[in-house]
Amino acid sequence: MHLLDRLVAELSPERALKRHVARQKLNILNSGYSNSGASHSKKSMIGWRSAGGSTKEDIDDNLPTLRERSRDLYMNTPIATGALKTIRTNVVGAGLRLNSQIDYEVLGMTQEEANAWETQVEREFELWSESIFCDAMRMNNFYELQQIAFLSFLMSGETFVTLPYLEKPKMPYQLSVNLIEADRVCSPQGADKSKIINGVEIGSYGEVTHYHIAQFHPLAKGFGEKKWIRVEKFGKHSGRQNVLHLMEAERPEQRRGVPLLAPVIESIKQLGRYSEAELMAALVSSMYTVFIKSENPDERPYGEVIPEEERVDDEDENSYELAAGAIISLGENESIEQANPMRNNSSFDGFVKSVCRQIGSAIEVPYELLLKHFTSSYSASRAALLEAWKMFRMRRTWMAARFCQPVYEEWLTEAILLGRIDAPGFFDDPIIRKAYTESEWNGPSQGQIDPLKEVNASIKRVEEGFSTRARETAELTGGDYWRNHPQRIREEEARRQGGLGGSQSEEIVLTKEGGETDESDD
Repeated sequence: MHLLDRLVAELSPERALKRHVARQKLNILNSGYSNSGASHSKKSMIGWRSAGGSTKEDIDDNLPTLRERSRDLYMNTPIATGALKTIRTNVVGAGLRLNSQIDYEVLGMTQEEANAWETQVEREFELWSESIFCDAMRMNNFYELQQIAFLSFLMSGETFVTLPYLEKPKMPYQLSVNLIEADRVCSPQGADKSKIINGVEIGSYGEVTHYHIAQFHPLAKGFGEKKWIRVEKFGKHSGRQNVLHLMEAERPEQRRGVPLLAPVIESIKQLGRYSEAELMAALVSSMYTVFIKSENPDERPYGEVIPEEERVDDEDENSYELAAGAIISLGENESIEQANPMRNNSSFDGFVKSVCRQIGSAIEVPYELLLKHFTSSYSASRAALLEAWKMFRMRRTWMAARFCQPVYEEWLTEAILLGRIDAPGFFDDPIIRKAYTESEWNGPSQGQIDPLKEVNASIKRVEEGFSTRARETAELTGGDYWRNHPQRIREEEARRQGGLGGSQSEEIVLTKEGGETDESDD
């Protein structure tokens, strides 16, 4: 405190206090962001108490609660169930299918040789992927495992995958896919918290080195002593990726995933409670029950009381239950008001839609798709679907890169080692290995509101060179053009032999090429 301030404080403490307050205000004089979001002086911001933290305080410490509540919403709240299943169905659907696309130029192949190699690989992969023996639990095929892994990722924020080799009857491939729920990766008792964060062990540079996997689910009961298995993320000598970690990071240095519903857990829960309350109010309103007051309690009431098989609260003698058309007697000096909640449900639908718009915005699912409610114009509905499909394609690309492709590369390695696939130089050069493993993963198509417009647009894109027939086939129907093409040749040949003539599209193609349409077969 300056000499002048001390003198003022001695003579007039009140004025000294005002001088001190004024000086403090000067110290926090607004500039830059402190004029708005970082302001400590605006009345609208004074009551905002925020505390920053690292990913450990903000995410890791809250994950058990977030996972439990997210799964509870999925199991008990229709909006949450519909949101996660809508994303799962559009991103993965019946499963992403392999479309091998090797770089034949790097491998010194002709296009015909590459096509033959790709066909053989896809046939061999189907042998493994369509069998339940690709699952370590022997319950699901590879495409069903994709659905489970992706849905668990949405629900819990992450899914872990190991790829053990297990012997199987009458199956040449031993590679298996083992899905592990997020809760099982956790820190052992007494673990060094500076090196092991929620079951993820890190090295000196912050890189992930090991995962600690509980032998049994930590929330399970009756499994006895808890034990953990320490698994290397990458094999020390082989460099093989032993654990696939399916998660999306939202902050640097984040090592565990956050459930998709985390930002909207409160909104969905409150909306579920509100819906239950309105449903109960409507149910009570529909139950017209008559209460009879009698001076003789032993007198049998007119009509019948609620049937015994419909009553649920017989243990409480002071409880009266309502039912449709029931007549209940009351004792002496007992009375009742009309049992009608008098609820106005006219605003229910509009309020639910308003909240669902906010929920949909947070999880990138337009409310029209979230509620399966398409009553707007064609343009509005199409815009909603297009916006949703930006997210669906992004997540499909992520799922293919983080789950499908690593599993396929591991399978292809085994197939080559077994001699079922010939791939010279596969183990010699990383570039050659990458050229052999190049592939696409095709999933369910977007679907069309007006199929004719969509088909015409696809034709135009192909004609102008903006797209290919193979891509448009996958986008429109989810099919494979190179499988459709030979099938169409056989169909058209069969039509000619049957005297039905070629298709109209073929006649158009012949005309465009400068030749006249041959009508001799008609």
